[in-house]
Amino acid sequence: MTALSATRLQLYTGPAVPIPAPKIVMDALREVTVESGSGDTQSGFELVFDVPKKSPLTTLFLLTGGATIPILRVVIAISVSGRTEILLDGVMTNHEVTTDGPTSTLRIKGKDLTAIMDYFPFNGIPYPAMPPAIRVLTIAAKYAALGIVPLVIPSIVEDIPLPIKHIPRQKGTDYAYLKRLAKRAGYAFYLDAGPLPGMSIAYWGPEIRIGVPQLALNAGIDSAHDNVSALTFTFEKEKKEIPVVFIQDSTTKIPLGLPIPDVTPLNPPLGLLGPIPTKITPLNDTAKLSVPSAIMAGIAYAGTHSDSVFAKGQLDVARYGHVLRSRRLVGVRGAGDAFNGLYYVTSVTHQIKRGSYSQSFTLARNGLLSTTPVVPT
Repeated sequence: MTALSATRLQLYTGPAVPIPAPKIVMDALREVTVESGSGDTQSGFELVFDVPKKSPLTTLFLLTGGATIPILRVVIAISVSGRTEILLDGVMTNHEVTTDGPTSTLRIKGKDLTAIMDYFPFNGIPYPAMPPAIRVLTIAAKYAALGIVPLVIPSIVEDIPLPIKHIPRQKGTDYAYLKRLAKRAGYAFYLDAGPLPGMSIAYWGPEIRIGVPQLALNAGIDSAHDNVSALTFTFEKEKKEIPVVFIQDSTTKIPLGLPIPDVTPLNPPLGLLGPIPTKITPLNDTAKLSVPSAIMAGIAYAGTHSDSVFAKGQLDVARYGHVLRSRRLVGVRGAGDAFNGLYYVTSVTHQIKRGSYSQSFTLARNGLLSTTPVVPT
């Protein structure tokens, strides 16, 4: 399937090890949608096929999507100007057929490989003397056969449980437990497909808002340089909150309040002027926790209540010249002094059809005005 002259879609399928899809599948493929977020929800995809009523494709996908084979793995890659990006590595979860005249519309829906991590609960598995980062590595090792490689960043404050006092035990599926551990630490957990087909990186760590930004999004400069078809900004100052954790003194039993900032070395401010917090939120339950656990709870709350400037827009990849990726930085130009600068890409939806490739995206940062005088282009 060729969307644009310099763009080529690649599709890999298979029970465990995906291989290039046959020509009959690629010829029937009409539309591809891939949703990639920042870790709050699972990434997903939808493939739309136009097939004759008697085509074997419908039966083939039914048989390989759970009837005879436990999983059907799907890898979606796109090449733009000679550079290949793995958009998603996942499994089929749903199969839908709509009949319309002599042809049928076949829709294949699925999620990334975290769907496999969410199949079975492993309640009660103990993790003695293991801090959260070690527990994450232990769980991720189960999925090495699927090409999943863990990338784990230890918490700023590690809480190592003493076996004589407490042994952590898993509740729920691996995916649910990994998400719970990430939320407690103020972290994100997601699978980042690539760098090669059949490989994924299981990232457990903070939203990293440093590094080399992607090609700048230009809006409102001129028709020759603009590469975004729509871009809308909102400033929500009430989103800003300062959490206060309580640490109980072991001698006097008096809880001491400790405000937690929302800025860390891996999450520096992207806006020069953040709003004055409209709310100070006491986290009363933290007095029962250990000092490291209380601080981690405060960091987690501050991290989810720090952004106040949000943007959403659309772009045409042919004009942009690259594939915009989520969970990375990107620059914005031409939107005015208040909104120009660097942003964190929180989600991207890829919409690929024959002859077109567009993206919808959302951005976020902590305040107004750019922290850098020049946005890399």
